[in-house]
Amino acid sequence: MIRTLFRRLFKVLAWFAAGSALVVLALRWIPPPGSALMLERKVESWVDGTPVELRRDWRPWRELPDDLKIAVIAAEDQKFAEHWGFDVGAIRAAMAHNERGGTLRGASTLSQQVAKNLFLWSDRSWLRKGLEVWFTALIELFWSKQRILEVYLNSVEWGDGVFGAEAAARYHFGVGAPYLSAQQACLLAAVLPNPREWSPSRPGAYVARRAGWIRRQSYQLGGSHYLDQLRPRYPDAWPQALR
Repeated sequence: MIRTLFRRLFKVLAWFAAGSALVVLALRWIPPPGSALMLERKVESWVDGTPVELRRDWRPWRELPDDLKIAVIAAEDQKFAEHWGFDVGAIRAAMAHNERGGTLRGASTLSQQVAKNLFLWSDRSWLRKGLEVWFTALIELFWSKQRILEVYLNSVEWGDGVFGAEAAARYHFGVGAPYLSAQQACLLAAVLPNPREWSPSRPGAYVARRAGWIRRQSYQLGGSHYLDQLRPRYPDAWPQALR
């Protein structure tokens, strides 16, 4: 009886591992049609009885402004080019901070945020955290750093029903993503910790200060030259049209 249960459990886990790996591999080239977070927000709106229109338009890497790319890295994950999905130093610092009490502080890398936004739900359960580790490892294995940031910028939440850089640029500033100024890019990056409460187009004192800090950090990282580290190590033979 127990042996049979273990066999069935092993089969389920094996199918899940293989299926999830194939999905992540396919998304190396295919733009994700949506995300788990978008679905979650839609369900929330149905439950609350306040319908929300989801805005999202995909922009390939070459059309995303360098100012926004480096601003997001400066704000969210300055070791993005160096780590393999997990920033151990940031995790230790966050644990020490949280043990001292006060506001909970996270240490998620951009890779972890992509895993959570695309595939998982929003809570702090051990199951969700375990699945986040699994999907983060797959993403780091199959995608280039450039692809990870491309998907992040096209799927991250930037307001109620606003997902991705193109929708955010049009909603908050009335321009397409390629035409964002450096200051607007820093303001968008500044609100990422709480995009449904903070506004990049009407920033409060804290958001304005944070945007200034992000701009300084962007320069210290090397500006657009930092992005050279994110290029794929090996040429990608798949059609550019899928990118």
